[in-house]
Amino acid sequence: MNIANKLTFMRILLVPVFVLLMYMNFEGARIVATAIFAFASFTDFLDGYLARKKHLVTNFGKFADPLADKILVCAAMITLTELGDIPAWGVIIIIAREFAVTGFRIIAASENITIAASKLGKIKTISQLISMILLLSNLTILYKYGLYMFYFAIFFTIVSGVDYFIKNKDVLDLENI
Repeated sequence: MNIANKLTFMRILLVPVFVLLMYMNFEGARIVATAIFAFASFTDFLDGYLARKKHLVTNFGKFADPLADKILVCAAMITLTELGDIPAWGVIIIIAREFAVTGFRIIAASENITIAASKLGKIKTISQLISMILLLSNLTILYKYGLYMFYFAIFFTIVSGVDYFIKNKDVLDLENI
């Protein structure tokens, strides 16, 4: 397993640690959980960078990297929803978009079509990660900005999803439904 894939795998393993810390009742537990989430988020950037720079792109990485990102972000959003920090409707929009795009990618892959992430999708991901870090910290001064960023992320979740389907509509072969 190369270093990029090890970072991806580590990100998945950090999710239960992060979630556990979010529910622990000791002073600073949420800040530690936030730090773990932020570190795991950084490994997303780092594994992609290393995979491209050192030519370490693998089929495992193509599958596991986006999966690890979704697991991490969904764990944070669900935890924050349960704690009452973010509205469930926003989380539902984000998760529904992720399921739809993942399903779409599976259809494309079955036709040997690879669909690369778009700039809008990258803005979506970065805004989701930043909003989660700000909200997870539970610091009053950051909460308002985290909530604004969460709504920004919802907006880009919708826009990037629509863009994704429009640009790749031929994959669905709508004429043969």
